[in-house]
Amino acid sequence: MSHAPPLKAAAWPMPIMLRASVGLHGLAAGAAVAWPEAAAWALGGVALNHAAITAAGLWPRSSLLGPNVTRLSAACAARGDIALTLDDGPDPAVTPQVLDLLDEQHTRATFFCIAKRAQVHAALTREIVRRGHSVQNHSHLHRHNFALLGPRGFASEVERAQDVLSDLTGQRPTCFRAPAGLRNPFLDPVLHRLGLTLVSWTRRGFDTRERDPKRVLARLTNGLSGGDILLLHDSHSARSTSGRPVVLDVLPRLLAQCRQAGLHGVTLAEALPARGGASAA
Repeated sequence: MSHAPPLKAAAWPMPIMLRASVGLHGLAAGAAVAWPEAAAWALGGVALNHAAITAAGLWPRSSLLGPNVTRLSAACAARGDIALTLDDGPDPAVTPQVLDLLDEQHTRATFFCIAKRAQVHAALTREIVRRGHSVQNHSHLHRHNFALLGPRGFASEVERAQDVLSDLTGQRPTCFRAPAGLRNPFLDPVLHRLGLTLVSWTRRGFDTRERDPKRVLARLTNGLSGGDILLLHDSHSARSTSGRPVVLDVLPRLLAQCRQAGLHGVTLAEALPARGGASAA
């Protein structure tokens, strides 16, 4: 199946933090040349700047390195919309059960899929879409060193996943979530070119390491309100003391509490506008 590429986007708008960083480097270089005795201070300023940029990349909900959606719009919040997102799948043992639980509560969700796993479990990936949910981009391999990649590495990981997921589902992803939420300044230009919106979360359950479903549920529901983006995992989920994936114990209770609070799930594809006017073909 062939897909037209997104329309050419406008020039990448460099974030203020990075523009300031470029200016700082220029000032530091100029100061070191004009006043050699100040070179150590100039170098120290540059080092602090790099530390700040690194910290911004290690903060998953930061928007200092580029746009990053952590909540749905005010209009969505007013309607009681929330976005339930599930990462790292599809998993042939867990994802079908998640889909059944969502069906029972008539809730739609967004699955941030690892493209390589989606290829291996192609029929299951298509089943996610067939049941009314959204498949979005979570990179091709979910590399542990993702945050250390350069422009070519990011382009390879993200663009390859775009092509794979588009071919499998017939729908080109419009959203991207970085593995573990970590990144560096080279990622946003790639996302901008591909018309992808970086999406993190409002609250997360830490269900990949927390074995107690009650604690996971509490993290997700404490202060839960319309507009929230919730993060769980349909793969790599921790196991409860009974050996059951925690997500399968949490999800029914979470959906019940949402229903009681008048909240309902929507997909990110329908809740978020396309980035920069680029079309999702």
